[in-house]
Amino acid sequence: MLNRLREKILEFRDLRDWKQFHDPKNLAEAISIESAELLENFLWKTSDESRNLLEKQKIAIGEEIADIAIFLTILAHEMELDIEQIVNRKLDLNEEKYPVNKSKGSAAKYTEF
Repeated sequence: MLNRLREKILEFRDLRDWKQFHDPKNLAEAISIESAELLENFLWKTSDESRNLLEKQKIAIGEEIADIAIFLTILAHEMELDIEQIVNRKLDLNEEKYPVNKSKGSAAKYTEF
């Protein structure tokens, strides 16, 4: 699934000759900017309000998530990183840092256990 999506994203980019703009620095900046746009959708909302959004708000949030996912996919491709592999590795590392018996129900950082 991720491979098909990556190929579709890269084809979209390449047909528009945008690869020239997609160096790692610019892609990381784009991810940060799109993340800020995602956050803007939650500005001044309570936790409860953020869980009970109007459909048009959910659509706007989905579009920002998609922008982030697109730039993230391209960045991983440009850095020759396999998203599935690096996410699985990070989950394994987090499993070591946050064992269930110490972290369940806690928001503490692993250094605080």
